[in-house]
Amino acid sequence: MKIGLDITSLIYQRGVSRYTYNLVQALNDYTNHDLYLYGSSLRQSSFLKKSALELIDKKNFRHQYKIQKLPPSVLQLLWKINLNPISFQFPELDVFHSWDWVQPPDKNLPLVSTIHDLAILKYPETALPKVLKAHQQSWRILKKRQAHIIAVSQATKRDVVKILGFPNWRVHVVPEALPVEIVEVDQQLDEVKADLIKQKLNLNRPYILFVGVREPRKNLARLIKAWQPLSKEVELIVAGDKGWDEHKFHNPQLRFLGRVTDQELCVLYSEAELLAYPSLYEGFGLPILEAFHHGTPVITSNISAMIEVAGNAAELVDPHSVEEIRQAIKKILDEDKEAQQKRLQRMIIRKQMFDWKKVALQTVQVYKKAVEDFNN
Repeated sequence: MKIGLDITSLIYQRGVSRYTYNLVQALNDYTNHDLYLYGSSLRQSSFLKKSALELIDKKNFRHQYKIQKLPPSVLQLLWKINLNPISFQFPELDVFHSWDWVQPPDKNLPLVSTIHDLAILKYPETALPKVLKAHQQSWRILKKRQAHIIAVSQATKRDVVKILGFPNWRVHVVPEALPVEIVEVDQQLDEVKADLIKQKLNLNRPYILFVGVREPRKNLARLIKAWQPLSKEVELIVAGDKGWDEHKFHNPQLRFLGRVTDQELCVLYSEAELLAYPSLYEGFGLPILEAFHHGTPVITSNISAMIEVAGNAAELVDPHSVEEIRQAIKKILDEDKEAQQKRLQRMIIRKQMFDWKKVALQTVQVYKKAVEDFNN
């Protein structure tokens, strides 16, 4: 097949960006289909071009890319009035994997799009109105065009079917995997660099790690209440942007680091007693896999997608129960060597279930279904 993919999301360098980068790389590594990469940005077109060149094999002339110097607002307007179609850039495409932010006007082209979660609908206070409006418009177009949707978890699929009204048979679950960048950073981090980072971040005491943007659905307030009686024996370190959490927290053993580098995050995971991830809602839950990769025990919620990712390798808690979160923390902190080893074995097995080769092969099956459905 000749597969087009929108790589514009790479410019934001967030979770969706990593998914897109790793997906294209996996399709390149594990399948024999022709890839055609499209991106659009006024200010970061050179970055997109560089990324496209990294992703495609330069010796493989079956792969092509096209980066346009158009700001998102202009591209949205052009596509809204049926101008600048993808088929003008790549007339030979069989299917196009769009970004769920904006959809091309090509009605003669089968569409596939990935929806990671519907947090923007469940927690609208966390999104800018124009962002929410753009996504809603995009979802309407996808539904009208009878696009096939990739959901990264069963939980997200249920939301897409129930909330957005997509037919069940057009929504396909293809879980994510650990980004290759995380593995590469880990491999490149030697003992000297790790020690320097430990000194910089002042990692001198045992600590619990929380990773994520500070917003209400991340459930940080309950985690802090659960941890406070234990604060004399273990710190709580929060790595992630401030976001929209309005709570004021005061405890000398509570530390907010803000956004950290991949190298710093690698050290934080490796040195932590455990990762606490008791979210109220997630589309997938990548920090769980990141913690497993570093051999770090995990406490997470027994709801949404977290249970799909963690399985039996984490301590599952009711995220609304401060006491359950506290008891899970104590259980992990008090584990003996034998229990720790058994937990580590479960984490290794669980992490191996999520693999980019699987993602690539399953995604290609979705492309084939979208093409078959479109041509029938």
